[in-house]
Amino acid sequence: MLITHRKRLLTLYRIAAKYRLDTHFADVPELAPIARLIRLHPAALGKSHQELGVKLALEEMGTLFLKLGQLLSTRADLLPPAIIAQLSLLQDKVAPFDVATAKSIIEDTKVGLGQPIDTLFARFDETPLAAASIAQVHTAALLDGREVVVKVVRPDIRTGIIDDFELLRQMASWASARIEAARAIHLIDIVEDYRQIMLNELDLTLEAANSTKMRNNFTGSRLIYVPQVYAATKQVMVAERVFGVPISQTQVFDRLNYDRATLAEKGLTIFFTQVFRDNFFHADMHPGNIFVETMPDGSAVAEPRYIGLDCAIMGELSKADQLIVARLLLSVMNGNYTALVDIIAAAGWIPPSADKHALIRDMSRTVSPMVTKPIDEIDFAGVLFEILSIARRHRMSIPPQLMLLLKTLVHVEGLGRELYPELDIWSLAKPILTAWVKDQLDPVKNLQDIKAELPEILLSTTDLPKLLSQSIQSLATLGASQDATIRELQAMRADALNERRHDWIAGGGFVLMIALAWWSAVAIHLYLAPVFFVLAIGFVIWRVLL
Repeated sequence: MLITHRKRLLTLYRIAAKYRLDTHFADVPELAPIARLIRLHPAALGKSHQELGVKLALEEMGTLFLKLGQLLSTRADLLPPAIIAQLSLLQDKVAPFDVATAKSIIEDTKVGLGQPIDTLFARFDETPLAAASIAQVHTAALLDGREVVVKVVRPDIRTGIIDDFELLRQMASWASARIEAARAIHLIDIVEDYRQIMLNELDLTLEAANSTKMRNNFTGSRLIYVPQVYAATKQVMVAERVFGVPISQTQVFDRLNYDRATLAEKGLTIFFTQVFRDNFFHADMHPGNIFVETMPDGSAVAEPRYIGLDCAIMGELSKADQLIVARLLLSVMNGNYTALVDIIAAAGWIPPSADKHALIRDMSRTVSPMVTKPIDEIDFAGVLFEILSIARRHRMSIPPQLMLLLKTLVHVEGLGRELYPELDIWSLAKPILTAWVKDQLDPVKNLQDIKAELPEILLSTTDLPKLLSQSIQSLATLGASQDATIRELQAMRADALNERRHDWIAGGGFVLMIALAWWSAVAIHLYLAPVFFVLAIGFVIWRVLL
């Protein structure tokens, strides 16, 4: 397995060199060491800058990297405009797969609709309307004339996703053993959670169920419209066709005289409504999934709504986490950082020995500038990294279930920055959050909830004798379990020490050979320098393949 993972790393290295990714990041100083490493690969020799190198490389690297590109495509504040333009193409302009393959999947009796195309549709358009990382979409018409879109999952991508996540998990384990910030955000759990999310995305019956639930949540809404799903199997979904413009095409909104400020406010209201009212939020909000309504001919509608597409990745929080998030946000909006730290402490995110006063000062210094600035002046990524640094210093533990919400916030902030930079997100969010928190803390409502759950509580008391017996048995076996756990920890510690020893040997050998190469070139014989350089590369390859 280790050899497989390291081969995959070498493959990614080769792809990066093949498309000369180093030439695209020349203006990003933090990536300069990686750029120099890419240039050393033989696949980079004789090749120059490629205009669409980033897009093509991520496509060849696979689905996981396409998803990363989609996330970064909303962050024009992090990457140069030329790279953002390429990443934006990954939202719905990934290279499509053959239409004959798409038709065979649709007609398949196990994963598709199980009938010939001609008996399913009055018309099926062979040219894809869009092609993205997981699936591609064809337009069609049902036998009764209704216009639909047919979504088909890409063939044979499941194995690649599983392999890449195995690699990611190994890297997360390595980072968690060495980097406190990785442990603080439960990096291994995040990788595992996102692995399951992406595997679920391959099952279109789950997406269909999510779309139906979200459609029901916003029935009759003037904010958002979710298309109706007509049929769904594992790899094929047929849904109502709707017409709109991707949220990134702001110049079209200006041409249609759509009020961008109103659209931005509607978008933020939808987000907070999903998170707090419904506890069911769209967690893949890149521009390829978020459209604004138009007429079929592209003309304006009187009161444009958002269109909710691709509901494969949806997030949910426990009631306790919902309340914690809402109270945290209100504390930030009110500038009450003492309350902020008290909430974090009550949630058990910091150890009892943590210096609360120092944490209050750090949070106030880092977070308070966000509240007083419009969205276009907020360095959201910088604040986020600083908060993670604070978490590391104060040994704060951020629950994994909140990381999907954090990913969604990155998307929302990026979309809001592009749509209407002057949006005051805090003034809009504060009354929504205040009303929701008051409703959750209403004693009358809480008594009603307890009354509704009372029959279930009474029924559960019949399990008390069984639970007592199980508890006694658990105590009896606790000692043996503890011994086994200690042995496992000792084995893990030994493995970690071996890994660190190999790191030091490879790193020390590399540095020594590079020093000898420089010394040979300057002080002895020039022809010896390449020998030492090759030996240095040998140490790197040895560590990768070990």
